[in-house]
Amino acid sequence: MPDLPPKPAAGVSRRTVARATAAAGLAVLFGAASGTARAGAATRLGPRTLDVSVPSAALGRSAPVRLILPSDFATRPERTYPVLYLLHGAHDDYTSWTRETDIEAFTEGRDLIVAMPDAGPTGIPSVWRGGPDYETFQVREVPALLARDYRASGVRAVAGVSTGGYGAMAHAARHPGAFKAAASYSGILDTTAPGVPAIMDAIVARENLPAASLWGHPLLNLLTWRDFNPRARATGLRGTALYVSQGSGVGGGSGGDPLPGVLESALWPSAQGFARTLSLMGIQATTHFYRGGGHDWAHWKPEFTASWPVLARALGVPE
Repeated sequence: MPDLPPKPAAGVSRRTVARATAAAGLAVLFGAASGTARAGAATRLGPRTLDVSVPSAALGRSAPVRLILPSDFATRPERTYPVLYLLHGAHDDYTSWTRETDIEAFTEGRDLIVAMPDAGPTGIPSVWRGGPDYETFQVREVPALLARDYRASGVRAVAGVSTGGYGAMAHAARHPGAFKAAASYSGILDTTAPGVPAIMDAIVARENLPAASLWGHPLLNLLTWRDFNPRARATGLRGTALYVSQGSGVGGGSGGDPLPGVLESALWPSAQGFARTLSLMGIQATTHFYRGGGHDWAHWKPEFTASWPVLARALGVPE
């Protein structure tokens, strides 16, 4: 493991999320193997938490990953550890899980590594059309680095919120066997469902990027959209432990803001269709579809706790 510099005095800065209306408002609320990389600079944030800069051929630049190491990592140099990957949502970054949840305290004493890789400003960890390849970064480059420099085993699980929930299911479906378990909390699980392409376009536009820069036009490039669609690639999820949660939204937002509930409602049919496809294919999944709810951390945090038994069993760690 690389030497770590002293803990900095100041915390890591966070991205601020602007508010807007209509499609832009929905996009804003989405936040609410190549060459082998060598670890770059590592910044210690706490006794177990550090940020690592990863040189990435897939991205054409270095990108950050936040790590939470096991409590006995320094005293058990002979051990290897399973890895839980946690993916962030749109208009956010790799710091969101430690900022919004108690994941550091939650994993204290559990023998696993938590890895939180960046997915860019849109939070869509995919192969962009003529652009960055966040899928390869997260599925191949980061695991290779963790295996080499941080004693990660080959046992992995992945979970994510919103666009990170999309990433969790898309990664597991497009790379069968790479993850023992995958969990989605309010994820985009059918990218071609009615209304969903417009939401995806709004997320991309919110970062001042051309809509077609993701997968092209949703109709003219339908085959590409289907190729990156978790529902269309569901057969690749057979044998993976799955957890899917989604609220019905509408009035379920927190703080009196209706938009989280509106967005959750817009994604409800997508999640329902994904679950029906799994059922028709005989692919087992633990699902939690609940009334109300909003597209925000107030609802995602308890869903992560509810999904933990599924993730823990797959990782081979205590529930």
